[in-house]
Amino acid sequence: MTQQSIDQTDYQINPLDVVEELVVANDWPFQRLEDSELETQISGRWCDYRVVFVWQETSSALHFCCRIDTKVAACHRSIVSDLLATVNGKLWLGHFDLSGDDQTIVFRHTSLLRGISTVSVEIVEDLVDLGIAECDRYYPAFQLAMWGGKTAEEAIDASILEPVGEA
Repeated sequence: MTQQSIDQTDYQINPLDVVEELVVANDWPFQRLEDSELETQISGRWCDYRVVFVWQETSSALHFCCRIDTKVAACHRSIVSDLLATVNGKLWLGHFDLSGDDQTIVFRHTSLLRGISTVSVEIVEDLVDLGIAECDRYYPAFQLAMWGGKTAEEAIDASILEPVGEA
């Protein structure tokens, strides 16, 4: 049930201005496509990721998208779909999906910011760290599923080694 809100917080600063500060501080190449969208490229462990931030003021939502630059061929879509479902079941925040635009694997997360007058650089850093870490973590599994002929479970088991015990 939706209740009417009596307190509407106007943003004092566009959250993408904070994103831009972080991007400039890290010397990442970027494009500010418009007031509501910023695109950059960030190097990960396995490849460079195309990262897009979109600010939707009407819903006070900051959308984060980290694209793995690997197109999924039609013959691999079934196994990748199985792998996406398995991987998403292991994630606490965000999710992976197959982009309808160009059939690439994308990690997405949206933060709702209603009632917050400005976004902190720490929130933006956490979004970037989360997205890059998850893409780096599962990149080998996606490659094994598409090119190594592995099932979803085999690809995850072969690519993700969880440490057990103490050294």
